[in-house]
Amino acid sequence: MASRHGLARLAYSGVLYLAAPLIWRRVWRESAPTHPRGERLGLIPRRTDARPRIWLHAASLGEVVTATPLIRALLARHPDHALVVTTMTATGAERIETLFGDAVRHHFLPLDFPGAARRFVERLQPALAIIAETELWPNLLHACATRGVPVVIANGRLSLGAFATYRRFAALSRDMLESVAWVGAKSGEDAERFRALGCPAARIAVTGALKFDIQLDDGLESESERLRTEWGERPVWVAGSTHPGEDEAVLAAHARLRKRYPDALLVLVPRHPQRFETVAALCRSQGFALARHSRGEVPGPATGIVLGDTMGELMRFYGVADVTFVGGSLVPVGGHNLLEPAALGVAVVSGPYLDNLREIADTLAEADARREIVDGSALGEVLITLFDAPEERQRLGAAGRAVVEANRGALAATLEKVSAYLRANA
Repeated sequence: MASRHGLARLAYSGVLYLAAPLIWRRVWRESAPTHPRGERLGLIPRRTDARPRIWLHAASLGEVVTATPLIRALLARHPDHALVVTTMTATGAERIETLFGDAVRHHFLPLDFPGAARRFVERLQPALAIIAETELWPNLLHACATRGVPVVIANGRLSLGAFATYRRFAALSRDMLESVAWVGAKSGEDAERFRALGCPAARIAVTGALKFDIQLDDGLESESERLRTEWGERPVWVAGSTHPGEDEAVLAAHARLRKRYPDALLVLVPRHPQRFETVAALCRSQGFALARHSRGEVPGPATGIVLGDTMGELMRFYGVADVTFVGGSLVPVGGHNLLEPAALGVAVVSGPYLDNLREIADTLAEADARREIVDGSALGEVLITLFDAPEERQRLGAAGRAVVEANRGALAATLEKVSAYLRANA
C-alpha cells in the first residue's frame, strides 16, 4: 500500500516537472512587489525567532474571507505563537496584508515540486498546519508528514467535481488524506466524501461552515450609513462578486428596475480586479452614468451605477443595500458568500449555480431567507417585487440574519481541535 502511494506521488511529481514551464508562466502573473518569486520554490527566510509557528493556508480571496474569523481568533487565543498565512493568489495576499498588516507573516505557497515543498516546510518549521477549505497538495502534505507536522483541514469541503477528480487518482488521494490529522467538514455530505477518498472516519467531524461565524468589523455600520447618507435617499441594490456573463444580466435587471424606480442605484462589484476597466466600459456602453468608487466619485441624482472597483469593501457596500445579488451564481462558477449580506440583515438574491455552498444555500432557502432567479429578466422582476414590498424585503433580511445566528459554532469547534494539537506539540 505504502509503495503504491509512493509510486503515485512519484508519477504526479513527474507530470509536474513536465508541465513546469506552463505552470511557472501562469504563476508568474500571481505576484506581489513585496514578495520575491523565489517563494514559489520554497525560498522563504529561515525561522529566526523562538516562538512556535502556526501555518494557515488560504488559497485565494474566497478562502481568505472564509478563514478571516479563524485568523483573528488564532491571534487572540495564541499570542505566544507566530502566525504565518500563505495564499496562491495575489488578491488573497493583498487581502491578508490589508486586514492584518504585521500581525501575521504572509508568503506565497510554493509550487508542489518535491524539493520546493520540502524546503518550505523545513524553513518554516510549523508546529501545526491548517488548510482552509480544501487545497490538497501531495508533496506538501508528504513534507509535513515527514517532519511530523499535524495537518488540520478547517471548513473542509469537496464539491462533486472536486470529489470526482480526487477519486480518479485514488492512490494519491488516499496517500494525502491518510496523513491529515483532522478534518472539520462543512457538511455531512463533505464528510462522507472525505471518508470515501480514504480519510479515516475517526479523524472527521462535521463542524458546519466557518462562514456562519462571520464577524462584522468595528465601524462597518457607521461607514455604511455614511455612504448611504452621501448617496441620498434612493433605492440601492448591490451585485457583488460578479463574473463575465453576469454583468450583462445585472445591467439588464437594473435597466428594468429603473423604469419603475428612475433613481434606483446599482453598486456593481466585479469579483476580480483585472475586470474593473472592462466592466466600467460595459456600463457606459449601455448608457448608464457611472461613478467609480476608487476615484472618490460620488453618485449624483443622474448616476445609475457605482462601480465598486476597490478591494476589501464589499461588506461596506452590502451594508448600504436594500437588496443584494450575490454573483458566481448565474454562471456555472458555484456561487460566492451568501452569508455576508445575510449577516447584515439584507435581503439576498442569487442564481441557481451554488455548488460551492449548496448546504448554506439550502439552509437559507428552507428558512425562506433567499430568493433564487435564473436570468437577468427574473432578477429584474424580483427586484421590483422587493422594492414594491418593503415589509417583505425586511422580513427576508431578518430571516437571513436569523439563519446566520442559529448556525454559528464551527469556529469554536475548530479552535478547540487546533488548541489540542498545539498543546500536544508544545
